[in-house]
Amino acid sequence: MTLQWVPLEANPEVMNQFMYNLGIKPEWQFSDVYGFEPELLSMVPRPVLAVIMLYPLHDSHTDDGIGESVDNPHVFLVKQTISNACGTIALLHSIMNNEHVLEFKDRSLIDELMARTRDMRPSERAAVVEGEERLSKLHENSAAKGQTEAPPASTKTNLHFVCFIENSGQLYELDGRKDLPVLHGRTSRETLLEDACEVVKKFMARDPNNVHFTVVALCKKPQ
Repeated sequence: MTLQWVPLEANPEVMNQFMYNLGIKPEWQFSDVYGFEPELLSMVPRPVLAVIMLYPLHDSHTDDGIGESVDNPHVFLVKQTISNACGTIALLHSIMNNEHVLEFKDRSLIDELMARTRDMRPSERAAVVEGEERLSKLHENSAAKGQTEAPPASTKTNLHFVCFIENSGQLYELDGRKDLPVLHGRTSRETLLEDACEVVKKFMARDPNNVHFTVVALCKKPQ
């Protein structure tokens, strides 16, 4: 029987508390991206380490044709085997792929998870996530703190989280449903936000009348 979690809300305050409870020092934060115009993107603090998109899934189309699946062992990918866990998987992708920049508190949960899963395959990492009760509890607590009442774990939602990160000058989309990272071309630490938002626009163009798109960025907290 597939494990089921309560869906996580795309709420920066909730995601920040989740991240800090995992063991990330509070020099970093998730911040809303309010639009793709230059003046709105300029409101997002820099540098940006990752971009998370929440978007609607539809049976009528797939993500095929947007990006190219590639095998890159230097990109940290976790398979999602728990129903409704995509928010936590996206959060883990944003953190684990920035280990060299973010400060993990010694002996924290995220520090332990990184040490245990660094050299594993995505499916093996999924098994660790499934068996980590502390992570499940943090997810449950975070899901309960959203602005809207949390639905039951048995809820089938058509909204899905993915994460965009930069690795060696390339833009990767990380989706727990997929076996490999998805390459979207070149980027840089300085242009990650803008380049990721260009990919988000492609997803939105397939579903122009749907308003259920949300974008948040993992960025430096202003001093």
